Amino acid sequence: MGLIKAAIGATGGTLADQWKEFFTCDALDNATLAVRGSKQTSRRSSNTHGHDNVITSGSGIAVADGQCMLITEQGRIAEVCAEPGAYTYDASSEPSIFCGSLGQGLRNVFSTIGKRFVYGGDTAKDQRVYYFNTKEIFDNKFGTANPVPFRVVDGNIGLDIDVSVRCNGIFTFRIENPLLFYTNVCGNVDSAFRKEQIAETLRADLLNALAPALSKISDLQIRPNQLAGKNMEMRDALQDVLTDEWVGKRGLQILSVSFNSVTVPPEDEELIKQAQRAAMLQNPTYAAATLAAAQADAMRSAAENDAGAMTGFMGMGFAQQAGGANPAQLFGLGAPPTGAAYNSPTPPPTAPAADAAAWLCSCGTENSGKFCTNCGKAKALAVQCAVCGWVLPEGAAKPNFCPNCGAKL
Repeated sequence: MGLIKAAIGATGGTLADQWKEFFTCDALDNATLAVRGSKQTSRRSSNTHGHDNVITSGSGIAVADGQCMLITEQGRIAEVCAEPGAYTYDASSEPSIFCGSLGQGLRNVFSTIGKRFVYGGDTAKDQRVYYFNTKEIFDNKFGTANPVPFRVVDGNIGLDIDVSVRCNGIFTFRIENPLLFYTNVCGNVDSAFRKEQIAETLRADLLNALAPALSKISDLQIRPNQLAGKNMEMRDALQDVLTDEWVGKRGLQILSVSFNSVTVPPEDEELIKQAQRAAMLQNPTYAAATLAAAQADAMRSAAENDAGAMTGFMGMGFAQQAGGANPAQLFGLGAPPTGAAYNSPTPPPTAPAADAAAWLCSCGTENSGKFCTNCGKAKALAVQCAVCGWVLPEGAAKPNFCPNCGAKL
């Protein structure tokens, strides 16, 4: 009985597979990466008993925009097409009596019946049609669970420090090589291969590549707060890191990376600011302006001293005599050489020449400079501008405003 059933199954199955099919694929959504092609059937169709894994010669196959069609035979890739259009399959190993010479077609059919008989009436071939989504796949979120090291480099001020950053955002990718994706990722899927089946792996790969990619970005002297505006540079850096893992093994290509937020711990932010401030003070003009502003604040505090303004100003005098810097000297260091052009639209104020009048130090030594040649004590200044360092000449009447820079005295 088994042989009789096998013979009946071989005859009926072979005849059913003689109808030509039309394979098509509906629109693939953003979550579907690959799907098995289906035969188009309706209530009017007579081809309701054909084998799903047999493609009859002369069958039609449609490929839509954003799709790549792949045909496998015995599990191996036999045909690939990524150009939209309708095609006729004429390389099937299952001949049809509706294709070519009727006599030769019948001989091929009976030959096939004989082959199926030894397999219990079923086909000895496995042919499948797969469609791959080659559009850009959107809405793939990522975020760093732990801080990622980031090197902050600024050659203009000699800054080179390591900080930690946290970031999150969205990336997009595309199936660039469907053959690699089929071979190494999805294989002979029964119905569909969806994005969530590989989403965690892709997210882990991207986070692992984030640190070396950020290292490449830091070479461009980009600060952490600028990362959100450097999406193209970040994409290129990630592509370089992920080339072997994504492109070479899975046939995937990252297309874009967008950061929602990039945060730096407060202590690292303060470290960067301190380094920037220290670098600014290397410029004598910046240092002079900072010192002058600090002296102005000290004068205001001295005037509000609980022990009296005179006590406060005496304290300032002692501090200056102990080695405090003079803003006028720093402004002089920052000024351009005589005859040289100055790049700034408004040159910095220059301190007037030192008063050459003789003065008598408390130690009894007569001097003409700013410091005593015997004990090193600084010459007591009657009035000095806190902004530019201008000194009121001895015997001159005190003005309300500095004649050099206009600051209130």
